[in-house]
Amino acid sequence: MTVDVVRLGDSGLKVSEITLGCMSFGGGSGRHNWAIDEDASRVIIKQALDAGITTFDTANVYSTGRSEEITGKILGELASRDDIVVATKVHGEMRPGPYGHGQSRKAILAEIDNSLRRLNMDYVDLYQIHRYDAEVPMEETMEALHDVVKAGKARYIGASSMWTWQFQALQDVAEVNGWTPFISMQNHYNLLYREEEREMMPYCAATGVGVIPWSPLAGGRLVRDWGVRGTARSEKSERQPSPNDPGDKSIVEAVTKIAKERGVPRAGVALAWMLAKPYVHSPIVGATKPEQFTEALTSVDITLDDHEIEELEAAYTPHEIQGHQ
Repeated sequence: MTVDVVRLGDSGLKVSEITLGCMSFGGGSGRHNWAIDEDASRVIIKQALDAGITTFDTANVYSTGRSEEITGKILGELASRDDIVVATKVHGEMRPGPYGHGQSRKAILAEIDNSLRRLNMDYVDLYQIHRYDAEVPMEETMEALHDVVKAGKARYIGASSMWTWQFQALQDVAEVNGWTPFISMQNHYNLLYREEEREMMPYCAATGVGVIPWSPLAGGRLVRDWGVRGTARSEKSERQPSPNDPGDKSIVEAVTKIAKERGVPRAGVALAWMLAKPYVHSPIVGATKPEQFTEALTSVDITLDDHEIEELEAAYTPHEIQGHQ
């Protein structure tokens, strides 16, 4: 098993072809009451590092900051800061009041400092807006992010799920004013949710933006038998495809069939499909148990043939947009 390092879009940032998602870390605090504690998180982070994972994604809002604290502490113990890529995000509500959330200049400049304090780091490699904020002028958000980069608190900036026109407009604002542009898009994408192929993926490919999708296993639906109840995390998810969709059922069954034929985990098949897409650079994979991450890592050694890819994609039907807000 060899996890390669790839260039994130047209930027100079190199990331591992799988990113460890750190939403799972937090010890059950805040809205993520299914998150695992520090000791359990250490096992998975060490497992990732040992496998060659260099890239770790968290957010200020995950377990109301506790994910950043755990991630920063453990990486500080186990890894050299110069050898890893740490990404975090800003947008969600961290405290009551008008500046406890969003992407105003006041919120961004306060939250980057709060994130760095929790991470116990001088900078993050990738600072991302967690969604689009329609209440703040685009110029204000992009200039504030530019100032974060110029202050040395972030090396690059990125964005997460939004409409393609919103993302393009933000990029245009940065270009016109000579400010730092986004190098990456972290969007919702998996075998059960491919709506991003309509506009966002072609836009990113055409403009050299790296893609680091979230929920690549559809909240676990792609790795268990159809109709079987999921984990506490997946049961609380508000952004997963309907369990009653017949197309989704056929796709899950196709994943299971191919996995059995190859003698590999279903997670490996689902992620191998995504890694085969030229516009995808580093899917974000989270785990609450070491065996979950072990199964996901098998994907880097699986190359699907054209027939298998066609079989996995054949039953897809359009879905309502999920994850933009």
